[in-house]
Amino acid sequence: MSNSRILPEFDLLVPQSVSEAVDMAARYGDKAAVLAGGTDLMIMLQKGTATPDYIIALGEIDDLDYIKYSKSDGLRIGALTTITQLIDNSTVKKNYPALWQACKSHSAPQIRNVATPLGNIMRASPSGDCSCALLALGARVVLEGAKGRREVLLDDFFIGYAKTARKADEIAVEILLPAVQNGLTSSFVRLTRTNFDLSKINMAVQLDMSGKTCNEARIAVGAVAPTTIRAKKAEALLKGAKITDELIKKVGSAIAKEIKPIDDVRSTAEYRREVSAVLAERAIKACL
Repeated sequence: MSNSRILPEFDLLVPQSVSEAVDMAARYGDKAAVLAGGTDLMIMLQKGTATPDYIIALGEIDDLDYIKYSKSDGLRIGALTTITQLIDNSTVKKNYPALWQACKSHSAPQIRNVATPLGNIMRASPSGDCSCALLALGARVVLEGAKGRREVLLDDFFIGYAKTARKADEIAVEILLPAVQNGLTSSFVRLTRTNFDLSKINMAVQLDMSGKTCNEARIAVGAVAPTTIRAKKAEALLKGAKITDELIKKVGSAIAKEIKPIDDVRSTAEYRREVSAVLAERAIKACL
């Protein structure tokens, strides 16, 4: 039996610029993996679930660890920005509480110091906490490729379990979040076996409120389908409605019917379906 701690052989590529990283991605395509924080990729290498011939390590590219916010353009998060950096950022905490809460609950401090929100997206795990929050907040992923730069809404980015819309010759360089307008509020909740474990189920809610009336709603739910999903039927119940306790219960029931969880090592489908309504109530009330 092979030792799972021994990494497979690969060539380590260390670009000094985004353009050099893009050239490498174009040259090696599916034979290459991209490394930022590496908290997921290193485990996949150890387990043998990832066996790339090349690893493109972004760590020496300058100016990719930024958090920039403007009232007109919104929030920009660089590819090497860590989860700890977001936790320590007062603008993120104030304007994007769902993302801040997802980061705050993410794993252990040692991992948060190197793990990146963009890496959480690129892993495309259905239980990703940052991915869940960012989906609810209407995030976009910026991809740099040989043919230029493009932006993809997170709604369209997850195309299957551990699969994204990134092309093999592209490098993900940035997350974009819309500017926060008056009345916009958000929250993130999750359930786990232990604090540092992956989520059994997670949920993020963003509400656009006028008084007690909800103009628009975005609800993201994770660990209940092959990808993190939007609960669009539940969102439709909130749109244009005055939020009451009765409506919140209806939203919870709608989510329980809309999701498609499975039994796995962390939980059962029945449990996930039952507690999804509870999480919805908690998340909506936290927004209010």
